[in-house]
Amino acid sequence: ANWGRDMAEAAIVADLRNVVEGDASPDGKGVLAIERGIEVGHVFQLGTAYSESMKATFLDENGKPAPLQMGCYGIGITRILGAAIEQNYDDKGIIWPTSLAPFELVLCPMGMDRSEMVKEATDKLYADAQAAGIDVILDDRGLRPGGMFADWELIGVPHRVVIGERGLKEGNLEYQGRRDTEATAVPVADIVAFIQGKLAQ
Repeated sequence: ANWGRDMAEAAIVADLRNVVEGDASPDGKGVLAIERGIEVGHVFQLGTAYSESMKATFLDENGKPAPLQMGCYGIGITRILGAAIEQNYDDKGIIWPTSLAPFELVLCPMGMDRSEMVKEATDKLYADAQAAGIDVILDDRGLRPGGMFADWELIGVPHRVVIGERGLKEGNLEYQGRRDTEATAVPVADIVAFIQGKLAQ
């Protein structure tokens, strides 16, 4: 039966209840799940309301003026950031996708103010990373490792390299991705190419 053909159109149309988790889906192929969402953009169909008031017209196929059909759209930049954070975090803080991160790589030197070896290696790596087009930041605040790492985990920079005397004496630097549970020793000579490989993934 169809409204309007087999019976009069309903005088009142109303939602009797909201859908709930587990209701049959409209296409009959499953059940509904209730999920959280965030609006990051929208489109409005404006029709001719504004074009008529502004006398914005075009010549139609018959050569007669007709009002433009108008629409508009918007993308919420701050909403995109909020949505990214909602989907990428852990108990330590944000885990930025590389494309949205404030920096791709953070360098964390250990005792840079006390070790010429660490200072030289850090300055060289910073310059090499910049030359390779890596968006890098150097943490030269002289903090202890725990506080320094906690800050960058909270901020969510996706890649971290630690430069320390012990590792340098063995010819290695310590790499850790923001999602990694353990650090990886990487030879000093290979670190820039190693980071570039991670950024390409």
